Amino acid sequence: MTPSSQHFNISTAQPFSGAYAGKKVFVTGHTGFKGSWLCEWLLSLGAEITGYSLVPNTKPALFNQLGLKSRLHHIIGDIRDLPKLRRAIQNAKPDFVFHLAAQPLVRESYEQPVETFETNLMGTVNVLEALRGLTKSCAAVFITTDKCYENRERHRGYAETDPMGGHDPYSASKATAEIAIASYRRSFFKNHPVKIASVRAGNVIGGGDWAADRIVPDSIRALQKKSAIPVRNKISTRPWQHVLEPLSGYLWLGARLSTSQPLNDSTAKLCSAFNFGPDREANRTVHKLVEEILKHWPGEWVDNSNPHAVHEARLLHLVTTKAKRELGWQPVWSFSETIRETVGWYNVVAQTPSRAQEILAQDIADYCAAAKKKKLPWAQK
Repeated sequence: MTPSSQHFNISTAQPFSGAYAGKKVFVTGHTGFKGSWLCEWLLSLGAEITGYSLVPNTKPALFNQLGLKSRLHHIIGDIRDLPKLRRAIQNAKPDFVFHLAAQPLVRESYEQPVETFETNLMGTVNVLEALRGLTKSCAAVFITTDKCYENRERHRGYAETDPMGGHDPYSASKATAEIAIASYRRSFFKNHPVKIASVRAGNVIGGGDWAADRIVPDSIRALQKKSAIPVRNKISTRPWQHVLEPLSGYLWLGARLSTSQPLNDSTAKLCSAFNFGPDREANRTVHKLVEEILKHWPGEWVDNSNPHAVHEARLLHLVTTKAKRELGWQPVWSFSETIRETVGWYNVVAQTPSRAQEILAQDIADYCAAAKKKKLPWAQK
């Protein structure tokens, strides 16, 4: 099927130096919110995608709203199933791999700690094991989270060299996944055709997220019902960013890895961990985020704080100096632009569900145009 950017006659320059045109890309977690955005963007770049994931676990699901199943090679599978995963990767013969599959929710990790560690740690190990068997050149980007750091609730942001940690099972599972990635990279991928990098981002928002226990979809569901938005941790501060921000970093890192030469200092810098986060001005409290949402979709909110609730971090910020230095990457949209674009998608799709793909494709085109105007290297022809 024709990629959405062509189908809706949206004109964009070919970003990422055309690295994905006609290439085979294997995406785990392709049925999730972030994976769906990534697949839509890759399709517009001319990539041939094989997706490996569980069935979408929300209703509605962005994957279904975009009609992605018919536009890529769709495999339902669990990353904890190493034999099936290995066969899928071997059969796909990928030029690129993006590993997003995960149990992504902090509060669910308290309810399902074993499943969280099995999925986030051992699932990642399984992808690494499967990649060891590839004999062709491949760039692999492993997506973890900003919560992989030992969070000391400090105002100074966390850099890639800060220690891993995690109070809750989700954060700890992602920290141990990062340790596993670093171990495999040093142990098995030094003289290997597969090049490995990991990326850390968090508190990603955008149209089409329908997950439970996330403030934006919780807000949209309440507003659609004309109910007050339940705010659980109003003073918690997070580095809010549109989903396209980290995805642009992942795609640019993958493109750079694919063209890097083996066994040189430049490649060694790329085969490492990278933070992708917003500028500090986008570090806002949950309360401020909800107030910004209400500027675009009028309603009200209610304080639902529970002093006996499970622990969730209150303060978190990433340092992105390395991504800016090594990749020339930086955020494109401001906090207010991010909220405007996010709520705008939900508003349009609430009125006309059939426009979900069109509006998302337009968001990608607008984001690329803004990045090109800022002269970011990934957005240039």
